Amino acid sequence: MKITRNTVAKTEIKKLIHSSEVALSHTEIQAALNDLCDRVTIYRVLDRLVEEGDVHRIVNVDGVIKYAECHDCEKQHHHNHVHFSCEKCKSVTCLEDVEPTFKLPQQYQVKEVNFTLSGLCPKCS
Repeated sequence: MKITRNTVAKTEIKKLIHSSEVALSHTEIQAALNDLCDRVTIYRVLDRLVEEGDVHRIVNVDGVIKYAECHDCEKQHHHNHVHFSCEKCKSVTCLEDVEPTFKLPQQYQVKEVNFTLSGLCPKCS
């Protein structure tokens, strides 16, 4: 059994990501924390949360890494869903009910899937 450390920074970052309807970038998390911790601590906490399976990384169409809470990963940890990146408000949203499909040659092994669609979200349409 792996022991996980809970720090004030980790607790606050988890709360922030949990309460957000959209994926958040490191910069957005840092701004929301109001100098609770430095940027390096935030990176370390985010890496730990990804490793522990609490959040997942999303690379949006601009190459910015954002973080979102994992849902329904208790039974089987997977992130094979689509992410939607809004071109206007720059929000990134997990679309849990949309599972991408693809077919690769036999010699390829997929370890991670990152499907990001771009366009206008319902708020900006």
